[in-house]
Amino acid sequence: MISKKMVSAINEQINRELYSEYLYIAMQAWFSDQNLDGMANWMDAQGKEERYHAMKFFNYLVERGGRVKLKAIAEPTYEFDNPLKAFKMALEHEQFISKSINDLMDLAIKENDHATRSFLQWYVDEQVEEEASVDRIVNMLKMVGDHGHGIMMIDRDLAQRSYSPDSEE
Repeated sequence: MISKKMVSAINEQINRELYSEYLYIAMQAWFSDQNLDGMANWMDAQGKEERYHAMKFFNYLVERGGRVKLKAIAEPTYEFDNPLKAFKMALEHEQFISKSINDLMDLAIKENDHATRSFLQWYVDEQVEEEASVDRIVNMLKMVGDHGHGIMMIDRDLAQRSYSPDSEE
């Protein structure tokens, strides 16, 4: 049986993952407004991925007999100044999510909840990939600075990303 403390912590994480979706679709909208459709596409895929992550937690709670309690989702930032600032914010957010996942893992260890520890390991591994992916983009944007040609090349590269829930497993 899953503890009340773990149920509460996972419900908080569901909210964080849904906020992540909101943040990334807000970024998608901003990039669309800037005619950076490749970056908008990347954020669209990222937003869908975050919803998938939230629903994995949702379904896990249901399977373990915990009660899902959805909370209000905070309004995300929707102005970003430039692509580098947006992706830096995305990287900081992923680092925040990594810490949150690590805190959940610490709680699962403290609670001696082996099932939740096993479940969370996927997220621990996923966050390494998430941070590395965004960090790569941040570094590319730093290299090109404000040069339009470089930004357009990165935009074209990011247009290639697609999301499939099957690739999450």
